Amino acid sequence: MAFELPQLGYAYDALEPHIDARTMEIHHSKHHNGYTTKLNAAIDGTDLEGKSIEDILMGLDMNNAGVRNNGGGFYNHRLFWEVLNPEDRGRLSGELLDAVNEAFGSKDAMIEQFSKAAATRFGSGWAWLCAYPGGKLEICSSPNQDNPLMPGVGCGGHPIMALDVWEHAYYLNYQNRRPDYISAFFKVVNWNAVEAKYAVAK
Repeated sequence: MAFELPQLGYAYDALEPHIDARTMEIHHSKHHNGYTTKLNAAIDGTDLEGKSIEDILMGLDMNNAGVRNNGGGFYNHRLFWEVLNPEDRGRLSGELLDAVNEAFGSKDAMIEQFSKAAATRFGSGWAWLCAYPGGKLEICSSPNQDNPLMPGVGCGGHPIMALDVWEHAYYLNYQNRRPDYISAFFKVVNWNAVEAKYAVAK
């Protein structure tokens, strides 16, 4: 079965004023839809057809640019939408909070380190909060549509939170003010979703 563009579960304008409706509409219906369509074309008729996106990325031939770029684009954006929520965001708590405190010292220190990873990613890419089996956390960033599931990216663990720092994610509203966009992201993070992903990953 071909991959399908995931539905957001909230309206394009639901994250305003932090992320504007026009950016959300273009980002989801054009950019993510494009990665989805091109991923399906790239795996059509190959032994990758029918596999989960996670299995495709973990076993990826990094020289396969079509699957690398579009498979990454499909997976990365899906996670990004899942960790955003306009209302029921919960709060960082429980085992995830314990792991954050152990790895970074505090929630604020984690946010500062994550924000730095996002702000200093040169050009286009992503920032990640990842969990290893056993529960250890790590923050890293990757270029373009690469992600920690891919071999040799230099960014390990299983992603549980993602921030898109391609210009298409923020330029209409924030122009070159990437730090402002990063700060806005933390006003709409769905901590309930991040905690659920941590429970699975660890």
